[in-house]
Amino acid sequence: MEQIKKFLHGKGFALLLTASLLAAAAAGVWAVRALRAELQKSLDVPDAPGTTQQTTPETEPDWDVQEDTTWQQPVTDVANSKADVPQQTPSGASSGAQSGSGSLREPSALQGASSPASSSAQPAAAPSMPGRVLNAFSGDELVYNKTLAPARYQVRGALINVQLKQTADGPSSWQGELYGKYNQKHYEGFEERASLLYNGNKFSTDFLYSHKHGRTYTTTDKDAMHALADGSVYPMATDEVRRGRSHTHSFRVGADYTIAKDHQLSFVYNGNYTTSHNRMNINGSQQSATLSNSTDWLHNGRLDYSTPFGMKAGVEFTYYRSPSDQLLNSRLLENDELDFFTQDCQRINRWKMFLAQEHSLGKGWGLNYGIVYTTGIDNSYQYYYDPETGEQLGDENTTSLAAGDNSAGNFTNMKSRKREETLNIYAGFSKSFGDKLSLDASLAVERYKTPVWNQWDWYPTVNLNYMPAPGHILQLALSSDKHYPDYWAVQDAVSYIGGGYSEIHGNPLLKPAQSYEFQMNYILKSKYIFSTWFSHTKDYSVQTLYQSSQRLVEIYKYLNFDYRQQFGIQVSVPFKVKNWLNSRLTFIGIWHREKDSDFWDIPFDRKQCYGIAQMNNTFTLSTKPDLKLTVTGFVHSKAIQGIYDLPVSGNVNAALRYGFAKGKAVLNLYCNDIFETGQISPRIRFQTQNVTNHYSCFRELGVSFTYKFGGYKEKKREGVDTSRFK
Repeated sequence: MEQIKKFLHGKGFALLLTASLLAAAAAGVWAVRALRAELQKSLDVPDAPGTTQQTTPETEPDWDVQEDTTWQQPVTDVANSKADVPQQTPSGASSGAQSGSGSLREPSALQGASSPASSSAQPAAAPSMPGRVLNAFSGDELVYNKTLAPARYQVRGALINVQLKQTADGPSSWQGELYGKYNQKHYEGFEERASLLYNGNKFSTDFLYSHKHGRTYTTTDKDAMHALADGSVYPMATDEVRRGRSHTHSFRVGADYTIAKDHQLSFVYNGNYTTSHNRMNINGSQQSATLSNSTDWLHNGRLDYSTPFGMKAGVEFTYYRSPSDQLLNSRLLENDELDFFTQDCQRINRWKMFLAQEHSLGKGWGLNYGIVYTTGIDNSYQYYYDPETGEQLGDENTTSLAAGDNSAGNFTNMKSRKREETLNIYAGFSKSFGDKLSLDASLAVERYKTPVWNQWDWYPTVNLNYMPAPGHILQLALSSDKHYPDYWAVQDAVSYIGGGYSEIHGNPLLKPAQSYEFQMNYILKSKYIFSTWFSHTKDYSVQTLYQSSQRLVEIYKYLNFDYRQQFGIQVSVPFKVKNWLNSRLTFIGIWHREKDSDFWDIPFDRKQCYGIAQMNNTFTLSTKPDLKLTVTGFVHSKAIQGIYDLPVSGNVNAALRYGFAKGKAVLNLYCNDIFETGQISPRIRFQTQNVTNHYSCFRELGVSFTYKFGGYKEKKREGVDTSRFK
């Protein structure tokens, strides 16, 4: 078995990449032929008017798009690339149990170009991407929207607007879904989910509950050479093992009441409760044992009201509380010892209120304007205690560690109450020039106020859609955006992770990042996508690692770089072989630059070109019975993030889907990261910095079962924004 594993890690993966390239070449030939045939078809048979408004997918396989929860991959915020490059999965990037300061976002898993083949039998998620050919929505209307979201949608970035048909008449009905999953990734994991919907003439309601639980196991091998300012160099070689268990309960209740035609009142409540327990041991240059516990509560309520004359109003409240504790004992190089117990908590109260108005002025003109106000209060604390006496260690707002004190045991206690306010006022218009040309433009003025910042910013968005001929769509877009830092990232706190050798530092002066982007898409037959873009992000921030020259410690801290720039191209080609193969081939090329003239004592200006190739295949093995095989794979060349060097990566996932009981039931067997090649070992070799982290990688085997009744269709609700929480 060990020889087989070595083969899969070595030659096996090389052979896999070779086979993938050969398959890609063959697929490219087939795709060119298919594209030529489609071009000829489009010239011979004109499309019906209005093809820019409604699309019918022909070749899109079912595969999930996952949320980025580990590190900020350079391509993840490029609108074009998200369409066919699913996001990251949790990978145990953290160097161990941590106290406060949010999650560690070290670039430890370059999985950004491939999703699991299908760990769930749910329909594929619909990402907010322009030009994305979505799965068919039975009985619903799929609206092909403009390239980037105008201000009236109260979101920035790309958007696809899915409008579900509302039935004012007809009998009442009940719909539901039951779902269960078991997976094995070194340790076992489980998920149970139930959903129930009631649709009446004027009143409808929906309920969703899910429970995720299981155990986790990760390892991290660190190899580092730590150089101090006095010329001394310390080799750091440690082996870390982390075991944990967690339970997550999620629930949602929603209701819609139609007062009159196009006159609707909606309410939705989302709740979440999570507990986790972790034990971590480190051996080598450092000896440490860590016990940590955390609990998360989330409550969110939203009330929306829409009228037949284009006015919409709403209010939303979010309460988040996350207390945690940590017991750590560590000895570093037989000199410095850390022994403490810490308690910390983040508590967020956030309100959002909006009022919007839209007008149809006739002759293709539309007008929209509105106001959005968001305010939040962050109550947080972090205290260190002597584990034997229970006495508090250090003083509040102590900054000795941040100032570079060499001694161990100087702790930063913190208690804060910060208010944040955002006021957004926008106006925009739209204009249709016949059936071929449409324009959508908007301008938002936003004020962002905190105890540190009080600034106004402008956010223009312009989208131009042009259909020169039936089946051909050209999209041009100019947009701007702002990215706000995590709440805990701006706290004046220092926390220990990785047994104490690693620290997470807050940055109270962290600025929001501002981005500007030009994007061009060409879409042929609502399937073939050709894209290019250029983006410039001022004050781009990312959490990166720095080996201190004053103390034997590595520091993780969010810092504002001067800027980040990207220029990219993407080609996405779906193709079909009769009725037994649905495939999509995607190539992405990116030029990437990051510059920071004030990065500790080692400023940098780094550039890198890299590429991504991905292929998704769905094989129809049988129609009776309904049996399908999905195989996905990707290859990602070398990349950079800050001073990190990210090596080549790739993986292969497979899933076997069996549908029965007249389409009501689905049994799904899957294996993700078959060759255990999806995890990378990021390294730093930049001036005085020398670190390599080797993270564990395990293939995942699983089975899921889904049963639907009453013609169940998932109720689309706006999700809760938790991106800035701990």
